[in-house]
Amino acid sequence: MKRELWIFFALVAVFLLAYFLNFASPKIEGAVMEALFMLQWYVRYHTLACVVPAMFIAGAIAVFFSKEAVLRHLGPKANKVEAYSVASTSGTVLAVCSCSVLPMFAGIYRVGAGLGPASAFLYSGPAINVMAIFLTARVLGYELGVARIVGSVLFAVIIGLLMAVIFRKEDAARTAAVMALPDPPKPKRRLWQTALFFVCMIIFLVFSDWANPSQTIIDTKDGRHLHVTVLQRSAETLLVQLEEPSGDVKKGDKIKLPAGDILAETDHTPENYHWAAWVFHHRWWFAGACFLAVLAMAFAWFDRAELGEWMGQTWSFSKSIIPLLFGGVLATGFVGALIPERIVAGWVGDNGIISNLIASMIGAMWYFATLTEIPILDALRGLGMARGPMLALLLAGPALSLPSIAVIYSVIGFRKTAVFVLLLTVLMSTIAGLMFGLFFA
Repeated sequence: MKRELWIFFALVAVFLLAYFLNFASPKIEGAVMEALFMLQWYVRYHTLACVVPAMFIAGAIAVFFSKEAVLRHLGPKANKVEAYSVASTSGTVLAVCSCSVLPMFAGIYRVGAGLGPASAFLYSGPAINVMAIFLTARVLGYELGVARIVGSVLFAVIIGLLMAVIFRKEDAARTAAVMALPDPPKPKRRLWQTALFFVCMIIFLVFSDWANPSQTIIDTKDGRHLHVTVLQRSAETLLVQLEEPSGDVKKGDKIKLPAGDILAETDHTPENYHWAAWVFHHRWWFAGACFLAVLAMAFAWFDRAELGEWMGQTWSFSKSIIPLLFGGVLATGFVGALIPERIVAGWVGDNGIISNLIASMIGAMWYFATLTEIPILDALRGLGMARGPMLALLLAGPALSLPSIAVIYSVIGFRKTAVFVLLLTVLMSTIAGLMFGLFFA
């Protein structure tokens, strides 16, 4: 019944939008186009490189992970130190965006992982990105970098523990239901073979989703030499943010450049990050080697029935998750085009509780590609954003977005999603930003 009500509310919302929106308004037309541009960017640069590999990993988890092993290490009765240590530091290994973590979260939760460790993994996967944290310290200040890493690890553990406590009865019932399922057949491979298979898939995902730490120097046909951060690419345009002023355009301003007007793009890599830029430009060689290794192991160690079940589970995750991601990206692009950054900066211009709450909510709703939150916050700082709200957004932003919230809801339901998003992530980010603003204003 609840599912039918949500379908009804969604249909009513679409009806009201279609009925009342003035699609002839230039602002609405622009927002619709921005939503489509953002979807194209997401499809071109994130779906194949990030989401699709994560779907295959999630499908493999659902088929090849033993529920007994998952319950032993990540279940409600697992050793808490072990479970939360692994879950809360996974981001240092994965270094991927929230959309890549979501299918893996769904996979381990489906197999039997406790809600607490699974929630800690869901938060930490995208939040504890080592490269992003060091770039945060370099661009936005050492204190923010340190606060981000400490806050991310603590948040992952606290969020996981609170989710486990709040929903302990439901989690116990779900664990009992998982244990009641028939035992899977005895594995046909040794443990090291299965482990190597998953390691190669995860390494493939890490390299395919590797972010470029460099800013970009763009030379245009009209003679401009622009120092920018590329925020979004579509088939015909680039959305860039200027890192140095150019003519009448100030630092931090965003402009669109037609792809046909660009003569050359050159990396401008921060000091000590040349290795990361080198990996980015060679990432497909590393990913390709892992891909070939996965193919070889799949055909050598798995029979046709197992491979068929793996593909079936992968398709099951894909058809339930990818439409929600696409819809969330469209909604994010549409709403974002209607709210200028100067207005946002005006909302978060002090270290008070309202400013921190707004920053946390914006972070929780917005979709940030890996590392793009740093130049965006740098521009907002130039418009007057205070340091407390900057930390609040950094803690809420990478782990959550409108697309990811839709997927989380489809996996764990409304009540758990509401607690995870509002009471824990947003509230805790607000408190952290408020405390940071008191000491480091």
